[in-house]
Amino acid sequence: MKSKSFNSELKNRSERLVDANAASAVAPVERKDARLPIDYPQRWKNRALPTGALLDLLGTRLPDVYRLAEVVGRWVWVQFKEVPAAEIRQQLAQFGFHWNRARQAWQHPCGLLHDEAATYDPRRRYGSYFAATAKPN
Repeated sequence: MKSKSFNSELKNRSERLVDANAASAVAPVERKDARLPIDYPQRWKNRALPTGALLDLLGTRLPDVYRLAEVVGRWVWVQFKEVPAAEIRQQLAQFGFHWNRARQAWQHPCGLLHDEAATYDPRRRYGSYFAATAKPN
């Protein structure tokens, strides 16, 4: 005769959900990418910075980002191999950069604000160079 006191660690779906809800109530999960505050009036001033002033700002405040900065015409583009830390993204936004999903780059207009996106490759039309490897004139 089999015993009725069969003790299994397997649980049905309802029991698993109850256990999961109880665990999440005990230890709240914090967001890794909590948005940091941005000073928007200063951001708009920074968007009007000329190319040279922006590169100086990057060179002093974010030297690792400066090494990735590519000057395309009068704009500055920054492309990362991996998603940068939230602090870096916040600093780029504060400096006036915006994310361009189509080009997968952080871009700064350096005072050249346009209403429309370019339908051509700006690198071909205006040329480009990396600021960190450019020779000073």
